[in-house]
Order: sequence, then C-alpha cells, then structure tokens
Amino acid sequence: MNETLPEAPSARPRTAAVKPPGGALARQRRRTLLLCAGFAVALVLLTGLALSTGQVKMPLTDALRALVGLCDPGDVLVVQEFRAPRVLSALIAGAGLAVSGSLLQRLFRNPLASPDVIGVTGGASFGAVAMLAAGASQLLIPLAALGGGVLAAALLGAFAWRSRMAVTRLVLVGLAVQSGLAAAVNLMIVRFPAELANSALQWTTGSLYGRTWTEVGFGGAAIAVAVVAAFLAHRRLSVLDLGDDSAGGLGLDPDRARLGLLLLAIVLASLSAGLSGPVAFVALAVPHLVRFLAGPPTPGTLALTALAGAVLLLGADHIVLHLLPVQGLPVGAATATLGAPWLLFLMIRHGRLPQRSES
Repeated sequence: MNETLPEAPSARPRTAAVKPPGGALARQRRRTLLLCAGFAVALVLLTGLALSTGQVKMPLTDALRALVGLCDPGDVLVVQEFRAPRVLSALIAGAGLAVSGSLLQRLFRNPLASPDVIGVTGGASFGAVAMLAAGASQLLIPLAALGGGVLAAALLGAFAWRSRMAVTRLVLVGLAVQSGLAAAVNLMIVRFPAELANSALQWTTGSLYGRTWTEVGFGGAAIAVAVVAAFLAHRRLSVLDLGDDSAGGLGLDPDRARLGLLLLAIVLASLSAGLSGPVAFVALAVPHLVRFLAGPPTPGTLALTALAGAVLLLGADHIVLHLLPVQGLPVGAATATLGAPWLLFLMIRHGRLPQRSES
C-alpha cells in the first residue's frame, strides 16, 4: 500500500499551461497589467510603512529623507542600518522564492511542488547552519545555503534515478530528503553552544533580523540575476508545456532544458533562503494565488508572481514586528501559520487529497 500525491496526466500537460485564444489573451494581459500595478502600489505603501514604523516612529517624509541621509543622524542610523536592509531582504527573498516555486510547479506539473517540499530549503538550512557552526563570516551564508540546496537536489536526483520514478512522483522523494536534512539540522543545533543554538534556531524558522547591506548586496545581486534568467527562460518553459515530443520537434532537448530550469529554480530558492532563512509556504502559495487571479502562465504572470512574493513576505514581516503581541517572532512562523490552512484549502479545492490504494 502506498500513498500518492496529485499528479497531472502524463499524456498531456495541464490545460492551465495552454495559451488562451487571442481575445482571452488580450483580456488576460490587461488583467495581469492591472494586478501588477495594484501589487506595485501595495509594495510601495508597505515599504514606506516599514521604513517609518517601529520603536522609533517618524513621519514617512522624515523616513524617506533619512533613507538618503538628509535627516537627523539618529534617524539616518535607524533607517539606513536597521530598517532598509531588512525591507530589501524581504522584497528580494520573497520575489526569489515565489519565482522559484512557479518554475518548480510547472516543471513537475504538480501543484504541491515547491522548494519547501522537495528538500531545497532543507538543504539550504543544512548548509547555512553548518557554516554558522564553523564560525564563518555572515557573507558566506548565502554561498553555504546554495551549496546545501544543490546537495539536496543531488540527493533527490540520485534517489529518483535509481528508482526510475516519474517526474510527478519526485515530490515524495523530496519530502523524505527534506525530513532527513531537517533532522540533521536539529542534531547540529542540539550540539551547538547555547549562544550559537539560539541564532541558528531563529535562522532555520525564517528570519530577516540583523540583515546587513553586505548580505543584501551580495545575495540581492545574485537573486536579481537569477530572476532575470527565469524571465529569459520562459519561452523554454512554454515549449516544454507542449510535451516532450512537441518540444523535440521544435528543436529543444527536453531533458537538457528541464535540467537547466531545475538548477535555476534551485539556485533561486537557495539564495533566497540564504538571505531570509527557509521561509515556508511563500514558494508554494504565491504561484497558486497568481494563477487564480491572472490565469495561465505568461511572462506577465511571472512578473506578477515576483511582485506578489515580495508583498507577501514584507507584509508578513510587518505583522510579526508590529501587529502581534509576541516579540521576536520570526517571519517564517507567520508565513507557516498562513500557509498551513492555504495548503489544506488547495488540496480540498483540487479534490485530490492523498488516498491509500492497493499496490
């Protein structure tokens, strides 16, 4: 007896990936443009709110002046050194996680595929915590997270290749990889000295606390390059949606293209986790929200996915900082609280809750 997760028909990709006819496409473009404008406005408002609120409250105009160094030195210090790096980390990591989740869900043709599920963020946590244990510089954390994510992907690929699993069943192997790496991380934390254990535990739940301009500059530049690469690769994704036979007929090597896109998604998720910690459910929930609002995937919906991910993570961070009575709560706790009922709703909506069947 075994459990199976939702999977798409093998002979034909999901209709959500099929290009709509001309009139519907024009309406979708207009709707996507309006949604992008709405999320962009929300992003600007949330950014201004995050820069101007906190223990040291200041008017928005003063916060903006402090951001460019034209205000009281104390306000400049608060905005430039504490608030702005945290805000930018949320924006960049949220966009990176959401785009990564969108790529993985299209590649796996499975609505539950995300870096949280297939083990990538677990690998990123393993690499980052191992680097913390070694006492290395914070600058090396994104690189260590990237290495851990690649390690998780290698384990996933090795198990899948040995068992010759279908692409849509890889999620099951990913869950096993994620659980194993999480256990290894917990073991390291238990053996840490107390001062390192608290820092590592906060990081593994997903936290934007203490981000610096060095981390934002390095991680943000790498994530920006990867997001641009994802936009440039959208045409290959669209060809893959037609099926391997059609893709081969159009001159695209399906296996090579799929591997390249998978590596791109892993790099995006790992670097984002290196900047914000393994924040849960952003990569899983945002692509579904965008498909619900804007329809089938296009380059425009990919841009909307990035904006929605940034808004979600920055909004969740504002909630844990200023709206909840618990002090010091990591942002990952808020996204997990929001994401768990969303995941249940998603499974019920698809009508494909895992069922036991005779093998």
